[in-house]
Amino acid sequence: MRLSARVDYALRAAAELASVADGATAGRSRPVTAEQIARAQEIPPKFLESILLQLRRGGIVHAQRGPEGGYWLARPASEISLAEVIRVIDGPLAHVRGQRPEQLGYQGAARALQDVWIALRASEREILELVTIADVAGGTLPGRVNELVADPRAWS
Repeated sequence: MRLSARVDYALRAAAELASVADGATAGRSRPVTAEQIARAQEIPPKFLESILLQLRRGGIVHAQRGPEGGYWLARPASEISLAEVIRVIDGPLAHVRGQRPEQLGYQGAARALQDVWIALRASEREILELVTIADVAGGTLPGRVNELVADPRAWS
């Protein structure tokens, strides 16, 4: 599985916003500037601006301009899965040569590859939809993720 720098930065930015929202009272957290997020997560500021724009268009964050402006999560972090952020930034989770696995037409001895790609996507989806931005920001991952991480083979 390959994740783009855009996805990595988007997930880190969302986690940073969630950590600010944790301390919020009465719903919405205070807006956080792109500069604050960039500094906290060591993300190139100009790159982050375009990522935040995508996240805003995708309904993950809200934005406000002006001296009191900045960004905040559009919904509680516990309702935003990693899969949702990835889809907003990079599109569908699994593609083979730019196509969805169910659209492939393998023949003969390679026919089973389609099933492998579909199973791989289902496996990715299982984890990425299970884990939320709140899980990441809070450092408390679901048990299934912890089980997988505990297997030494996961690290190689």
